[in-house]
Amino acid sequence: MKHMEVVGVRVEMPANQPIVLLKETDGERYLPIWIGAVEATAIALAQQGVKPARPLTHDLFRDVLDALDATLTTVNITALENGIFYADLVFSNGVEVSARPSDSIALALRTGTPIYARDDVIEEAGVPIPDEQEDEVERFREFLDNITPEDFGRTT
Repeated sequence: MKHMEVVGVRVEMPANQPIVLLKETDGERYLPIWIGAVEATAIALAQQGVKPARPLTHDLFRDVLDALDATLTTVNITALENGIFYADLVFSNGVEVSARPSDSIALALRTGTPIYARDDVIEEAGVPIPDEQEDEVERFREFLDNITPEDFGRTT
């Protein structure tokens, strides 16, 4: 398993399909995962530190975990089958729950939980971006700093 960091979300044109981009913390490979607009908004809000007036689903899940004195210990991106990514939520009591990677990432950002991806998933779907292309990644990060939930066609 490789530790991953969330670079952010963007909308892939012309299909208008949101993606979340993860990066190996100790490598140069990026893992793009196509996600839904609602999940893209949830991830973007968490990255920007936006607190909605009422809790969104991922905020509610975090609050329920707190109320039950449970901890999400890791999010693991476990498989890629027929173009579909799979993830597991791993809790402090040892229980593992299968979940969509987009929901898992949104929850991880709200709880400060580390995200990992299996080596074979990164080998299959990872995209290496050499240092000379880091300027493009930096432009992407600037884009992420300025994106709003309205850019995904949804407001809080």
